[in-house]
Amino acid sequence: METLYSVTVGILTACSVFLILRGRSFPVVVGITMLSYAVNLFLFSTGRLTIDGAPIYGTQETYADPLPQALVLTAIVIGFAMTAYSIILAVRARGEIGTDEVNQQDNSTEGNR
Repeated sequence: METLYSVTVGILTACSVFLILRGRSFPVVVGITMLSYAVNLFLFSTGRLTIDGAPIYGTQETYADPLPQALVLTAIVIGFAMTAYSIILAVRARGEIGTDEVNQQDNSTEGNR
């Protein structure tokens, strides 16, 4: 189970890095979102993958650690806000520049040199 989980997190991270390195703004936003999902899964796995664990310490022999769950919930909210801001920024940049290329070259400044 742990091997499958770690391979899934690794593949998700690799795909997100590939998308972040693309030249257009939409794949970059999708890559950042996928990377936040991979980080959430990694944080969730730090609490150890247990089945039938009690959420409160002291009621059973095994219990679920609440700290990674709280960190993941916080990261989900921050990731949603970051994704919304990135989409708004990409739409505004496309409206002003006219393209969604990340490495857009400004040809008007080359003649002034």
